[in-house]
Amino acid sequence: MHPVLDRFRYKLPFMIAGFSSMVLAIYLYFVQDEQMAGIFVGLWVPSIHSLGTLVLSGNPPEATAPSSDDRNVRSEARS
Repeated sequence: MHPVLDRFRYKLPFMIAGFSSMVLAIYLYFVQDEQMAGIFVGLWVPSIHSLGTLVLSGNPPEATAPSSDDRNVRSEARS
């Protein structure tokens, strides 16, 4: 499969979930006249997109934690 299509395939569930949340929020706010529910569901959109960014970033938590070598370098620089 083409690399661009492969990356899009992984992003698609988050894009669909974000778009669905936006549509549901607009429906609740304007059609059902449930302003608070519409605002609540509307706040899901950036949360879903942030989750997608976090999941698809590819940086495991172990890779971002400083290693013992980094701590030694910092302590030597302070001396």
